[in-house]
Order: sequence, then C-alpha cells, then structure tokens
Amino acid sequence: MSNFGNLSFSRSLSHNVFSEGSLVLSTGQKSIRHSVVCEAAPKIKADSAAKRARHAEKRRIYNKAHKSEIKTRMKKVLEELDVLRKKPEAQAEEILPIEQLIGEAFSAIDKAVKVGTLHRNIGARGNSRIARRKKTVEIHHGWYTPAPAVSA
Repeated sequence: MSNFGNLSFSRSLSHNVFSEGSLVLSTGQKSIRHSVVCEAAPKIKADSAAKRARHAEKRRIYNKAHKSEIKTRMKKVLEELDVLRKKPEAQAEEILPIEQLIGEAFSAIDKAVKVGTLHRNIGARGNSRIARRKKTVEIHHGWYTPAPAVSA
C-alpha cells in the first residue's frame, strides 16, 4: 500500500478513488463494505485582491520611473532647441548633438508606448511636439525651407 503521509489506514483497505480532495477507501470483501472518507484541508490561496494590489504597486513605480524619464528627456530637448533658436549666429552643425538627444527621447517614448506605460496617442503627440519644435528652429535659422503648398 502506498504511503499517504500523516494519514494512516488499515492494511486491509485499498484505495479506489481519490478525487476532489476526498479519499474513498473500501475493503476487498463485497459483503462487508467499509468506507472511509478523508477530506484534506484546502490550500489557502493568496487573496486575489491583495495580489492585484501588490502587482499594481509594482507597475505604478515602474510606470512612474518611465514617465519621469520621458518628461526629463523631452524637457532637455526642448530647452536645447530654445537655446539654439535664441542664438543669433547659430550654425547648422550645432543641431547635431540635439538630434542625438531627440533620438534618445523618441526611443524612450516608443518603449513606454510598447510596454503600455503611455497610450500610443500620447506618445505620438510627444514625438510630434519635439519634431515640430526642431523644424521651427531650422526654419527660423534658414536651414530648412518648407516646400510651397500645391493648390489644386
């Protein structure tokens, strides 16, 4: 007979069914039917509300860090573009380090959208603001000339 841990049964009993936490045992003789029902205590499951709260707190901290990073990167880019715009004799090469910052900001925004920290429309709006501000600076200094609108 197999060992059932801390439960002990007579050797003359054999187990027939073990399902849904109940163990039904009966003797081998058909005239005398003895059955023993053993109900194991159910495992205590983690409270789902508490687990959801723990996970929500982890995600909140993670999301807060990513949003803070995005805001910081956007602020740096926009400040650098403002400084460049106010500079009277700026050269076209001065925008290259700013383009590096722009790439990093776009990457941070796109990653946040990908993992669900930001909604895709909010990410697109942030990218658009940065690109629009860059184009404004380029137009201001004459490094970029927009194509004339074609009227039909």
